[in-house]
Amino acid sequence: MTTEKHVTLWIDGTKVTVPEKFTILQAADAVNISVPRLCYHPDLSVIGACRVCVVEVEGQRNPVASCTFPVAEGMRVKTSSPLLRRLRRDIVELILDNHPMDCQTCTRNGTCELQKLSYDLGVRERLFQGERKRFPVDKSSPVHRNPEKCILCGRCVRVCDEVQGVHNLDQQHRGFHNVVTPAHGHNMIDSVCIHCGQCVNVCPTAAFVEQDGTEAVFEALANPDLHVVVQTAPAIRAAIGEGFGYEPGTPTTGKMVTALRMAGFHRVFDTNFGADLTIIEESNEFIQRLKKQERLPLITSCSPGWVNFMERFYPELIPLTSTCKSPMSMLSALLKTFYAEKTGMDPKKIFVVAVMPCTAKKFEMKRPEHMAPWGKPYTDAVVTTREMIWILKCLGIDFRDLEDGSFDSPLGVSSGAADIFGATGGVMEAALRTAYENITGKELDKLDFEQVRGVEGVKETSIEIDGQYINIGVANGLQNAKHLLDRVLSGEKVYHIIEIMACPGGCVAGGGQPYPPRGMHVLDPELARLRAKALYAIDGGKSLRKSHENPAIMGLYEEYLGAPNSHRCHELLHTHYEPKTPRGVK
Repeated sequence: MTTEKHVTLWIDGTKVTVPEKFTILQAADAVNISVPRLCYHPDLSVIGACRVCVVEVEGQRNPVASCTFPVAEGMRVKTSSPLLRRLRRDIVELILDNHPMDCQTCTRNGTCELQKLSYDLGVRERLFQGERKRFPVDKSSPVHRNPEKCILCGRCVRVCDEVQGVHNLDQQHRGFHNVVTPAHGHNMIDSVCIHCGQCVNVCPTAAFVEQDGTEAVFEALANPDLHVVVQTAPAIRAAIGEGFGYEPGTPTTGKMVTALRMAGFHRVFDTNFGADLTIIEESNEFIQRLKKQERLPLITSCSPGWVNFMERFYPELIPLTSTCKSPMSMLSALLKTFYAEKTGMDPKKIFVVAVMPCTAKKFEMKRPEHMAPWGKPYTDAVVTTREMIWILKCLGIDFRDLEDGSFDSPLGVSSGAADIFGATGGVMEAALRTAYENITGKELDKLDFEQVRGVEGVKETSIEIDGQYINIGVANGLQNAKHLLDRVLSGEKVYHIIEIMACPGGCVAGGGQPYPPRGMHVLDPELARLRAKALYAIDGGKSLRKSHENPAIMGLYEEYLGAPNSHRCHELLHTHYEPKTPRGVK
């Protein structure tokens, strides 16, 4: 067993001992010495593009980029000096003078890393005004691209390549024409983009933001002819509190429900009801395939980013993918059919808002397969967690002081199995709880399938059910999914069921979740772990923890749907997928 070699150096007079593979920036971070940075991200490759992180190293003629310069034994480093302050400020001033002057109206006002860095460095005026880049804004897809606000840090390119494996973005051209864009300068909607929003998460400015859904919500709430209802995804309750000062990992379900009622929604329903319904349909689908030993492995279909990825890059897996709609789309369909009939309302007057952790949900709602018979989407508007936080703040709702409220029935009743859908491995665990008991006819002694928990990129296990070992694969982040799926296609691995979530860590780290608090970063496994921990705590605190024991679900089948996978179920709860070739690709 080899022991990792360490070196000792001095940073601002502080003795630091770190592994010899560290850079100066990593060594400084290890002892909480703050060095400014823009292009650097701890979970992405290092390119040293912005030079904001320059430091002085004794013996070096010029300051060096601390994110790329390796540590050495006895090295002495200065991270702060009049020279460094001037150099950093000059760099930021040059970036700002090639940047729009609209901070007060910018989506990232208050959360922009460039804005914060400018303030910290004392940039109080623009000294280099002159010619600057000019590009049109691309609003063609759920992920808006604004090259005017791009600082060419390359984070979006690297997350799309290294974490998601989509390779949709790159820097093209030179000088004032240098721009981050999909291939051939195509719009996002005409590219291989899967709309996952991870580029939005890592962008330090507002060069990438989600399509605005808030105005549609405000207009609907102000329309007296509409009955406006809202549904909230499992991951929302684990993250929305962060927008109001709560620590990551604090569940705030009750306050969230009360806040949404105060915002003016006529009914507050729970996407978790759709999650429980998904488990009934999906586990039934799995059991039927398992009995016949056909179309295995079954691959879950709850993540719209994964569905988009599959249709573009793995169309041969379409026959293996569950035909179940996502919980959001299931619940929206029921709201304009079952709920409309139950209340005697005109379904065209019901306006369904979905609060999602995911930018790809904005794409999902507009898919032709999810349209009502009268040609409109079952889901009328999707807003991200970030957008809903802003809506509540805009309305002056004092979130922290609210009493806990409860979801409306019956489409707000859910099991703990539904809550964990927001964590990687959660859909699998919920499905196993139901599939095991339906196959064996026996009650589980232990409901927690800890083998599929955790934020690791790929998890594998086998579980014995009624004398048969069921091989299980779980992947989060699409680069990890590619590794798993390529082994399946090559025959190297044999699974019976696979869960894939597009975003690293699952929906809790989706492209629409709150920007992390200071001291944490997007893609931080600890952030995903804390949010997932909140969902597991909610699950563990419920007396109802299995989807198939949800009385509201059972009542829905008896009253309206019939048996699982019935004709009506397939009309409302199931869908189909097709290979997709981006319009910009011939």
